[in-house]
Parts: sequence; C-alpha cells; structure tokens
Amino acid sequence: MRVDKYLWCIRYFKSRSIATNACKKGSVRVNDDIVKPSREVYPGDTITLRKDQINYQLEVLDLPESRLGAKLVDMYRKDTTPKEAFESQELLKYAKDYYRKKGVGRPTKKDRRDLDDFTDSEQLDS
Repeated sequence: MRVDKYLWCIRYFKSRSIATNACKKGSVRVNDDIVKPSREVYPGDTITLRKDQINYQLEVLDLPESRLGAKLVDMYRKDTTPKEAFESQELLKYAKDYYRKKGVGRPTKKDRRDLDDFTDSEQLDS
C-alpha cells in the first residue's frame, strides 16, 4: 500500500491529497528515509510523521483494505511516539498564551473597536 494512502486510511490525514502534500514536503519518513507519496509500506516498517509540530512515530502492524473507523485504527498501527513530544506541545501552547497578554502591546482590531464603543458611549452621555 502507498504511504500516503496508509496515512489517510489510519486517519492521520483528512484527505489523500493532504497526505500526499505532507510526503512531498518531506514530513514523512519510512525507516528514517524521506519518502515520496508512492512509496510502498509493509508490515514492520516504522513511519515518522511530523504534524502540528509533533514527531509521531508509528509502527505498521497490518495494511487496511480501506479507510478505518477511529476505534479500529489500533489494530493496524502501533503508536510509539514519546510522551516528551506531547509535553513540548503543551509548553508551546503556554508560550503562545504568554506571548501577548490582554492590555499589553499594540491593540488588536477587537481592542480598538471596544475602545471606540467606549468613547462613543461617553460622548453620548455628556
């Protein structure tokens, strides 16, 4: 089975074309080799996939006939992604929250609208 079709079948990508583009960009590796979307995948192969700033590591257990339901995915792959990858994602989330707190820095468009509404209401009261 093609690697792009396999990743689509086990629900790592929403469509085949998105999986194909990920392979073309070099986000998918099979046995530590960057692969094209047409590369064949066999049971026992190790797939490393970079998605949403997380490096997923998968082991191919079997090849599905077609796209699977979410409950059946574990029969066809073994997820060996280290927990540190998900923890670093949590840290990135907190870093983004810290980056700009409300009321600090240049106002956003929403902030400016709120300020305009506030000043307009004061002028109407006077």
